[in-house]
Amino acid sequence: MNKTSSYGFPPNPIEKQGHTLEFQDEFELSVLNTDNWIPCYLPQWSSREKSRPNYHFSDGNLVLEITDDQQPWCPEFNGEVKCSSLQTGLYAGPLGTDKGQHKFNEKCIVREEQISHKKYLPQYGYFEIRAKVPDTVSNVAAFWMIGYEEQPEQSAEICIVEIKGCNVEKESSIIGYGIHRFNDPALEEAFHEERFNMDVTQFHIYAADWSPEKVDFYIDNKLIRSIKQSPAYPMQFMLNIYELPTGKEKIGSDLIYPKEFTIDYIRGYRKIQ
Repeated sequence: MNKTSSYGFPPNPIEKQGHTLEFQDEFELSVLNTDNWIPCYLPQWSSREKSRPNYHFSDGNLVLEITDDQQPWCPEFNGEVKCSSLQTGLYAGPLGTDKGQHKFNEKCIVREEQISHKKYLPQYGYFEIRAKVPDTVSNVAAFWMIGYEEQPEQSAEICIVEIKGCNVEKESSIIGYGIHRFNDPALEEAFHEERFNMDVTQFHIYAADWSPEKVDFYIDNKLIRSIKQSPAYPMQFMLNIYELPTGKEKIGSDLIYPKEFTIDYIRGYRKIQ
């Protein structure tokens, strides 16, 4: 399929005025580029095996998926949550310690030692994804950035896009974006969820322009909000789809597997000084 003819909002040109492209994945090789990505999700709290993603390639797109027989990625600390995820950095402390990236549960302990990796950890720049998400109630699709966290306070998140299937409707959807401060004392919580008149099950572009003074958020090249604060340290990409237990019997499309988060491309640009 010619990507420029795919339905939804069209792709942007690769060249961006005033910027240098420093990270690019168009997912056209039908094999994961491990120079860019680590195929796991926070494996220090679980293991590489339990947190490895399910995915495939289709028509020049990466498709992260949740399969019917997929097991929870970290039942000890995250219950029945399933996840297929990629990341561009990895840091954790020694076995048995509580040191590691994105300690989402205060009880988290390193269950498998990891080799540290820094594949792509920019500090400031413009970052965009072109993707489409599922509308199944139990799923969440997201593209976000977190600190490497060698220093615990360098833990904030820039959420470029987070979409919960339960918030997806044909003509409009609630979209999450913004900054989570976590343990960064220099920041304030500034995460937003707003309804936009768009069909997120078709391709759209979600982006963030991160500078020392602020973070600007965009959907389909339109500025939706400026948040006038900024993490002051390198951050890595996190790209994932989750399946959350709903406590309800699955019905309709929620019974259909695999659940798919389809990504056309991801790009990272550095501003020319």
